[in-house]
Amino acid sequence: MGRQNANTVLMIEPVAFGFNAETEVNNFFQQRGNHSADQVQLLALVEFNGMVEQLRSKDIRVIVVKDTIETYTPDSIFPNNWVTFHEDGSVVVYPVFALNRRLERRYDIIQHVIDSGYKHTKFSDYTCFENQNYFLEGTGSLIFDHVNRIVYAALSERTSYEMLLGFCGDFGFTPVIFSAFQTVGQRRLPIYHTNVMLSVADNYVVICLDCIDDKEDRENLLESFRKTGKIIISISEKQMNNFAGNMLQLQNAEGTKYLVLSETAYNSLDNYQLNKLQSFNELIVVPVPTIEQYGGGSVRCMMAEVF
Repeated sequence: MGRQNANTVLMIEPVAFGFNAETEVNNFFQQRGNHSADQVQLLALVEFNGMVEQLRSKDIRVIVVKDTIETYTPDSIFPNNWVTFHEDGSVVVYPVFALNRRLERRYDIIQHVIDSGYKHTKFSDYTCFENQNYFLEGTGSLIFDHVNRIVYAALSERTSYEMLLGFCGDFGFTPVIFSAFQTVGQRRLPIYHTNVMLSVADNYVVICLDCIDDKEDRENLLESFRKTGKIIISISEKQMNNFAGNMLQLQNAEGTKYLVLSETAYNSLDNYQLNKLQSFNELIVVPVPTIEQYGGGSVRCMMAEVF
């Protein structure tokens, strides 16, 4: 039985963070702004460093690797989409949708994590499936219940059904597959990543059920949560659009548990939701408004867990 929570995370320090035109085609959380490219990078770096400091202040280990200016990787601050480090020593590298995001994959980063003490035993590389337009973007696509060996995943252009089944077969996870949508203008469009609408912690889940239009999908999810003893904390679609689903539970070396969420997400939650979350773990509230606006992702996307 695995641990649900890591006590170490990998984070990538940005050098040219900015709005990525290649990902806006299906990431409807991204928003263009009026800042210059230099201003966006400077603000993002301040937010990044502040988050690292907050995590370390709670004795959560953070492995920081600086991005390189040699390639155009405006989304490198989100390493969870291309690599995962598992408790059995497996390192998995994933096929990603956007061409310029594929440049984020750096094997010197993986080596740095290994050199930092990660006991690597196995390497799995699924990137060849990009040639067939099959994608699976790490813990953006896959929400792990490590203890119960379940993967929750919402299908989208970035989460291929075939890749999902292949991964679960290779690693011994049971897939719980569904479709999730958000309202964009007058249309209901697929949510690009599962991790903006669902977070699985040790004893609870945070989920936007309003995004699951199919009744059977919704009931299958609820039944899985019931079977695994998870308390359900429901959020609205408006709260999801404020990144209230993009959270991650971690623990420090002493086993104290924390939930990491953004200030935007925190401010969107009501007192009942906050009290419920705080009954399980202390909250680490991180201000990352620039990263959320221009990158369309929040704090969970910034951390690749290292078990």
